[in-house]
Amino acid sequence: MTDLASLARLDGVAQAELCARGELSPAESLDACMARIDALNPLLRAVVTVAHEQPGPARPGPFSGVPFLVKDSTPWPGLRWSMGSRLFAANTAQQQTPYGRRLAESGLVCAGKSATAEFGLLFSTETLLEGVTHNPWDLSRSATGSSGGSAVAVAAGLVPLAHANDGGGSLRVPASACGLFGFKPSRGRTVPAGLGGSDFGDMTSDHCISRSVRDSALFLSLTEDRSSGTPVGFVREPLSRPLRIATWTRTMMGTEPEPPVRRAYDEAVALLTGLGHHVEPIVPPDFDSPELGEAFLLVAGAAVAGIVESVDQRRDLPVQRDELEPYSWALVDAFLARGADALPRARATFARAVHAYNEATRGYDVVLTPTLATAPWPLGHLSPVLGREELARRTARAIGYTPLHNIAGCPAMSVPLHFPEDGLPIGTHFAAAPGADALLLGLAYQLEQARPWKDRWPPYSIPALFRDR
Repeated sequence: MTDLASLARLDGVAQAELCARGELSPAESLDACMARIDALNPLLRAVVTVAHEQPGPARPGPFSGVPFLVKDSTPWPGLRWSMGSRLFAANTAQQQTPYGRRLAESGLVCAGKSATAEFGLLFSTETLLEGVTHNPWDLSRSATGSSGGSAVAVAAGLVPLAHANDGGGSLRVPASACGLFGFKPSRGRTVPAGLGGSDFGDMTSDHCISRSVRDSALFLSLTEDRSSGTPVGFVREPLSRPLRIATWTRTMMGTEPEPPVRRAYDEAVALLTGLGHHVEPIVPPDFDSPELGEAFLLVAGAAVAGIVESVDQRRDLPVQRDELEPYSWALVDAFLARGADALPRARATFARAVHAYNEATRGYDVVLTPTLATAPWPLGHLSPVLGREELARRTARAIGYTPLHNIAGCPAMSVPLHFPEDGLPIGTHFAAAPGADALLLGLAYQLEQARPWKDRWPPYSIPALFRDR
């Protein structure tokens, strides 16, 4: 497998099997990954930092010798850690996180860092530090975000899987936009990745974006916190029983999805029904949507305000306005203007929303909705130079389903079930009760068998562009 495309078509488990059989050395695997990055990353801009130093011998483990990327919101020793911000453009991580140690122990080889929105705040991966990350299905469209770099790198075949995280849909949304599998674990399921310390950080789950369900399931088994609750382990088999599935299409803002999204949703309902599941439309949770959206922005602003305060305490010169993007400053300013009781009020709003969600979905195994209410937007539509109110309005129109599951701590996933001939992929969203990660993964395997997606490659990908080389 010396050509660019052959190895790129394999998921992480298959690449690890090649290495285990001695048919591919870890050094050859990494060299091939770097060649793929060199070939396509200048166009897509998914990778922002490349690990130029060759690592030592790959550690023995389930993913031994498999290259992957770490989202630049998260540290990796020896690599630049900018968090997508000019404030940290020269920052290099020194220490490994408990989460990172688990990944290294699995045998994964870090090939570099993937692009993120500044501090993971926006649902588009286009920053004033790194520029624009392009969707490989349509270069004029956003890869969404904030884990857009990870999604693009996997969709384009640069790596078989990539670390990502999700504070409101930041993993699931780009997985949907790029035609990939995106799973968000339950809150507290995995060991710490170094993002705690704020309400926003505590709502954030770390995992990966992958092409196959088995890569995601294995990744979760290697990173879960085995000291809290019953471990999931490596889920390997499709679901074998029918589920009772609650469903709705109305977004948190009370709007309905665009027609192509509705068609994809209807196809998913038909597929699930054909598989023997009972899909039941219900009335969506009843809560004050504008208040919930504002609470979400407040906790995001509080997280950025904490970063600014920490930097101010460590250096003589306070953080300057041109060191953060306008949107980040707008979130900080809005949070500080609310006064000391802003966070307690936001937490109370979250608690009411979780209560409403739990009441509406009681007695069901799984909740089904679209992942996004709209098609992925043109580049610039969610630019960080736009005003806070306009960005909030545009985001609320599209991101109408995913944030609630971060607030409630649920496991959730976007599954790539719909690939229209004349548009970008459309993901279907599933969630379950906190702790029911294995149930969702079993459903994902079943859907992957029923509607395979592994050979769906975008036009700007290694397998599509280099199939004959």
